[in-house]
Amino acid sequence: MGTDIRGTIYYADNLEVLRTLSDASADLIYIDPPFNTGRVRERATLRTVRSDAGDRVGFQGRRYRSIVVGRRRFSDLFDDYLAFLEPRLVEAHRVLAAHGSLYFHVDYREVHYCKVLLDGIFGRECFLNEIIWAYDYGGRPKDRWPPKHDNILLYVKDPARHVFNVDEIERIPYMAPGLVGPEKAARGKLPTDTWWHTIVPTNGSEKTGYPTQKPLGILRRIVQASSRPGALVLDFFAGSGTTGAAALELGRRFILVDDSRDALEVMARRFAGVEGIEWVGFDPSPYQQGHQSGGPSLRAEGEQ
Repeated sequence: MGTDIRGTIYYADNLEVLRTLSDASADLIYIDPPFNTGRVRERATLRTVRSDAGDRVGFQGRRYRSIVVGRRRFSDLFDDYLAFLEPRLVEAHRVLAAHGSLYFHVDYREVHYCKVLLDGIFGRECFLNEIIWAYDYGGRPKDRWPPKHDNILLYVKDPARHVFNVDEIERIPYMAPGLVGPEKAARGKLPTDTWWHTIVPTNGSEKTGYPTQKPLGILRRIVQASSRPGALVLDFFAGSGTTGAAALELGRRFILVDDSRDALEVMARRFAGVEGIEWVGFDPSPYQQGHQSGGPSLRAEGEQ
C-alpha cells in the first residue's frame, strides 16, 4: 500500500489476498465471517412513492406505497465451517503484527467451536476477551429465551505487547450517576465486555442496504481501542465496508476484501468521492455517479 493510499479494496477470494500480504503487516484485524446458520438470506430494496391508494400514511395525511426495486440473496451455509475458516485464520495470525489484535465476530451457534480453533492457532494464553454485543430488535420466539446478542472473540498476537488505548475509548454513562459524584458522572465509565448498542436503524442515514451490515459505533470502539493513528486495519470479510469507514474516520489505513459483487457495489457507493482509495479487481465508477463525497453512511455517527 503506497504512502498516499488511505485504503485498498479487493474484489477477490480472501485466502488468495491474505497469502500476498507481508508477515506482521496488519496492526488490527476485524472479521465478521458468515455465521453458518444454514439459511439463504434475502433483503429487498424498497422505493416509496406517493399513491392515493397507498397503505402507509405520512406527513399531513399523504398516502404512500412501497415498491420492491431489487433483491439481494446470499447463502450462509458451509458444509465444514471450521475447514473453511482455518486456513484464513492461520494466514491472519501470520499477517498480524506482534502488537496486533484480532476481533472475530460470530454468533452463539458457532462461537464455542471457533474459540477452540482460535486457541489452537493463537494459543490459549492469547485469548483476551469474549465481548457480548447485546441489542434489542427483531422477533421474539415463544419457546426459548430470545437470542439478542452476538459474540466477538478478542485474541492478541502477544499478550505482553498488544495495543489497548484505554484513554481513547469513548465512555458510556453511569446507570446511577448520583452514586459516583459529579466529576465521574460527567466523564462516564469505561465499557465492559458487554456492549449495549443498537443495530443499524432500518431507516437511518447509516443504512447501506447490505444484509449483514454492522453498526459504525461497534467498529469505531474496536479501532479506537486496539490501533494507533496511521495503523493498518484489515477486514477480509468486508461486507458493506464499515471497518473501512471507521478506519477513515479515526485516521487509520485499511485493507478490505470481499468476493461478493453486491458487497463491492455497496462499498463503491459508500466510499464515493473519498480520495486515496485503491480498487483491485473492480471498477467502482458506474456505482459512484451521483453520490456525494463520503455518502451519508460513511459520515453517520454510531448510536450508543
